[in-house]
Amino acid sequence: MQDLPVAFVHRSVLADEAPRAVVCRDWSEPVVYVDATFGRGGHSRSILSLMGPDDRLYAFDRDPEAVAAARSIDDARFTIIHAPFSHMREELTARGVTRVAGILMDIGVSSPQIDDASRGFSFRADGPLDMRMDTTSGITAAEWLAEAPVAEIERVLRVYGEEKFAGRIARAIAERRRTAPLTRTAELADLVAANVVKNKRDALQNPATRTFQAVRIFINGELSELESALAQGESLLSPGGTLAVISFHSLEDRIVKHFFDAGAHPEKRVDARIALRAADMPAPVWSEVRRIKPSDAECEANPRARSAVMRTGVRTSAKGETP
Repeated sequence: MQDLPVAFVHRSVLADEAPRAVVCRDWSEPVVYVDATFGRGGHSRSILSLMGPDDRLYAFDRDPEAVAAARSIDDARFTIIHAPFSHMREELTARGVTRVAGILMDIGVSSPQIDDASRGFSFRADGPLDMRMDTTSGITAAEWLAEAPVAEIERVLRVYGEEKFAGRIARAIAERRRTAPLTRTAELADLVAANVVKNKRDALQNPATRTFQAVRIFINGELSELESALAQGESLLSPGGTLAVISFHSLEDRIVKHFFDAGAHPEKRVDARIALRAADMPAPVWSEVRRIKPSDAECEANPRARSAVMRTGVRTSAKGETP
């Protein structure tokens, strides 16, 4: 491979803005906050610093290494839960929590996961082709690529990676596995590079970028997890509570944007051909919807922040709900 390993220093993106968006008002009684994607805890620690003495913070992560890192937080107000954020409502309900004051979601793969070659997320350093965020369950990328039909591989690369050469790459994977399975990240990266025609626009991007993104998203069910977590966040938030979501590529951001837009403007979902009285229209469930980008200074200090977008919304007292 031509690319040399790159060392990543973990820095939480929007480390100040995101926690302050979530812990943004005084409540008349102790409340619960949620960090739905703990990672290495940068956001959780900031949230804890802003919380009241009797508030609670529940953090979620499906990565056992992230859960282990969370054990270092010595704060009685903090609880880590080893579960994907799509299980947020179930896990909180089991602990007697049915309403929360703020939720933060930082979507996608974390820097420590990329930096650890043994996890198989990156083409920058050779390692086993795993890509599971939860290494205790599910199939690995290698196992899937060894068995998946060519048409399914092509669909995944095209839909989740927006890869123009999805068909060519899928056929090359099928041809390769006839003689030897793909088991290493370097093997997959080299195969992709041999089947991608680069243009000037993509000159600075590794040819394997889209393929690795697509396979990772598929293996972890990331987009369906996000959709489920957003719906649960909407149902858990108290009126006046804030949901903040940081995403890093267009597929994620599109889901988040449409989610907030549909909740803030329910009238857009009403068929204009059907005459409805205003009182019959569903009430908005989101207000103060905002889009925030990292500053130029943050992007300079932390290149990962360049693609980040944070969208926030404040939960309203929707029709039929009690504040």
